[in-house]
Amino acid sequence: MAVIDRMQDEVEEALNADGRSGAHVALGLLICTGVVAINTAVAAARPQPPAPGAKHSRHPLMRSVWPALFSLTTLAALRIWNAPSSPARGRALGLWGALQSLNMFWMLAQPRDKTGQAAAAITTAGLTAVYAHAAAAVDPKAAGMVAPTGFAGLSALVARPPGN
Repeated sequence: MAVIDRMQDEVEEALNADGRSGAHVALGLLICTGVVAINTAVAAARPQPPAPGAKHSRHPLMRSVWPALFSLTTLAALRIWNAPSSPARGRALGLWGALQSLNMFWMLAQPRDKTGQAAAAITTAGLTAVYAHAAAAVDPKAAGMVAPTGFAGLSALVARPPGN
């Protein structure tokens, strides 16, 4: 097997695109890239303040782009997009859209008090868990990518220095 064929097989496996047309995969990439671009623009326009007592550790542009670049939920959504059409696939994609909307809402709201931050973390983690469960019915690998990411927000609350 030629190197190009192996690379194509690896890409198809990573994207769950085996048997899908190039146009279908390209449309999924376009949709996911568009959502990432919108979230990045919102994050750049409304950068999140650092946690109390923390310093800004990265360049402002990287703080805006970093979450979008490494969003496993986006790669998982692309794997689900490429799965065979089914009601379960539609539910999972709808929940991904809802999760992206919720993330954008919390980026715009920028809760500063602990109650608001807890609400943001809990709702995001909860919806992520629901999305991961729906994704598992379509593509277990996609669900495995999503499951750990939803609880990152909760860890931010736990990681705050005492007294803050």
